Order: sequence, then structure tokens, then C-alpha cells
Amino acid sequence: MSISAADVKKLRDQTGAGMMDCKKALAESNGDMDKAIEILRKKGQKVSEKRADREANQGVIVSLISDDNKKAVALELNCETDFVAKNDEFVQYANDFAKVVFDSEPADRDALLQEKIGTLTVSDMLKDLVGKIGEKIDIGRFETLKSEGQIFDYIHPGNKLCVLVEFEGVVDNPEVAKDVAMQVAAMNPIAVTRGGVDTSILEKEKEIAREQLINEGKPAEIAEKAAMGKMRRFFEERVLLEQKFVKDGTLSVLEYLKQSGTPLVTSFVRIQLGGQ
Repeated sequence: MSISAADVKKLRDQTGAGMMDCKKALAESNGDMDKAIEILRKKGQKVSEKRADREANQGVIVSLISDDNKKAVALELNCETDFVAKNDEFVQYANDFAKVVFDSEPADRDALLQEKIGTLTVSDMLKDLVGKIGEKIDIGRFETLKSEGQIFDYIHPGNKLCVLVEFEGVVDNPEVAKDVAMQVAAMNPIAVTRGGVDTSILEKEKEIAREQLINEGKPAEIAEKAAMGKMRRFFEERVLLEQKFVKDGTLSVLEYLKQSGTPLVTSFVRIQLGGQ
């Protein structure tokens, strides 16, 4: 049967698939629009299967925060090339998926894939996107933060790094919150306070410090005491409130918060493309 250019355009507008793919799908479905959409979706599934063993190391990280700053979401959407990561439609999908996480609070990735946007599941939308773009596309890490205080975000230019920072109360100056979020982005702390550092990490660092000192010829007893000095330096480098403030090295982050009259940080989330 003859397939009109108007029908091809209509199918393209609905699916975002290429013109030739739309024309072939309509021919295969004898002009049935719904069947043509199904054919394109199945094609997306086939592309997805072919791409399953490919690396999706590029992508974007987006965030979403409630108007009262008490709830926030960050989500990573991965693809194969930076060219696709800069595509407006790809970024919109990332924002759409973040909205689903914000509204539904899925427990994990599998639960998120079963959530729906309109009539399609997130899983189906990913398959459709793979069919349109021709690259492996997948949802990476996503996080939800809720607070009795307030949450602020920072997205590093290029959308490759996102930070959410929770404060224990109301922040009067959002610029201070941004400064702290940028601190987390730049300095990559592992905890807010010493008490938040995993004990296994502490024991490993102490052991390394002791061994270094013993190898330098220090007696074991002295090495044990001197190791504590090295641990203080470790805390100054890896614990957020003890780090030197990047914009003023004469202050710690804790001193900066107190000086500005800002509530203390209670938690943070840092998502970097392809990592933690």
C-alpha cells in the first residue's frame, strides 16, 4: 500500500524515530499507526539487546528539589557518547526519570524501571530511546534525600557531577549552601564528621600510618602515638567539616558555617559520572 508523507511525519512526531524507519514500520503494518509504533518499539528492543555488552560511560546527572527545599533527587542517565549526552531530548528523559523518582520514591533501579510515565514503563521508555538514538542507554545511580531542615544542590558545568547537601535548619543565605556543595564537589569528602567515617577505613588508615612510621625506623610505641597525628591530617583532608574551606584556606568548613550563621551540615550525596 502507499504510505503518505503525512503519516510518516505523524509517526515520526510520536516516536522520534528516523523517517525511513517510520516508513518501513508503516509499510510492515499496512498503515496501522498503533502496530507501526509497536514495530518501532520492538526494533528498539533489538537494538537494546545488541547494545547490552557496550560501555555506557557518558551521560548526564540531573537534580530536582522541592519548593521548600525539604526533598531532593539526583539521577544519572548514561549513554555511550558525549554527543548524545548533550542532546536536549536525552537530557529531558533524564529529568523525566528524576521526576518519577521524586514522585514515587522507588526502592531500587528494578522498581524504577516498572514505574510508568503515561502509558509506558520507564523500562519501555529506555528501550524506545535506544531505538531512536542507537546507543546503549541506562539509568545509573539515583538518590533521594529528605530533610527536616533544608537541602541545596550543585551541578557542575557539563552535568557530570552533582551534589546534594542537607542542612539541619533553615539556610538564610543560599550562596553559603552553594559554597558548601561546591566544596563537596571539589574535595570529595567521605563523611560530614569523624563519627561518620566507616571504622574499617579508620583501621586501615591507622595501620598504614603505623607501618610508614615503623619503616622509617620509629619504635612501635612511638609509632602508635605518632600515627594519631597522621590521622588528624587524614580527618582534615577527608571529613567535610574539618576540611579547609576552598574559598578561604584560613577557615575550616565548620568555622565558615559558624561565621556565616548557617546551620550545620547533616548529610550529603555526591554523584560523579561513572563513579561515586
